[in-house]
Amino acid sequence: MKHDPVASGKRKSVNLSLDTGIVAMAREVGINLSQVSEAAIREATRKAKAARWQEENATAIQGWNRWYEENGNPLEKYRTW
Repeated sequence: MKHDPVASGKRKSVNLSLDTGIVAMAREVGINLSQVSEAAIREATRKAKAARWQEENATAIQGWNRWYEENGNPLEKYRTW
């Protein structure tokens, strides 16, 4: 299993408001609401952090892209394909 740098191993009780129909269907088929919620929040957080990083580094990324377009790949001679 991949190491999760966010997981602490500790649990925190929280209150969520969910549609009663969704809860009933999930329980009917044996879905663990805590696990599914945690996985969805983890993924949403990962995506939000990635978007924030891209936004914060957009100027640097544009600069590197511009440099690459003007100068090409400096390691091109080492490619084997």
